[in-house]
Amino acid sequence: MRTLRIASTVAALALATVFAAAVAHAQMATQKKSLYDRLGGKEAITAVVDDFVGNVAADKRINSFFANANIPRLKQRLVEQICQGSGGPCTYGGKDMKTAHAGMGIAGKDFDALVQDLAKSLNKFKVPAKEQKELVAILAPMKKDIVEKKTASR
Repeated sequence: MRTLRIASTVAALALATVFAAAVAHAQMATQKKSLYDRLGGKEAITAVVDDFVGNVAADKRINSFFANANIPRLKQRLVEQICQGSGGPCTYGGKDMKTAHAGMGIAGKDFDALVQDLAKSLNKFKVPAKEQKELVAILAPMKKDIVEKKTASR
């Protein structure tokens, strides 16, 4: 009888250990997924970029900066940039940000408006806050190369 209880206890402990290991493995796999994968891959990034460019086009605060832009190429470069920056298989083929935005006179408030338009698209596609923060953390350092004019203090 005692041997049966010990065997049952050992079996229960073994089962609990296997279960705990499986849960830990699943959690580690989720944590190891790239931002690219958590965003939904290239197809999802492309959908967000399409919506984002539409938001920018409708945004009277900044749409004049894009009046002469090659929109299909702009979308392609944005997808490449986000794909590469988030750990995906893409390679960004455009100019560096300083060269691409030189002479445009972009102010901090203009950059902030662009970020707001991106957030609007990310929210529309229900991108979780954690992934939004990670994406913004990847893109935010570009601000120093894009902004030429400091936003006036209020």
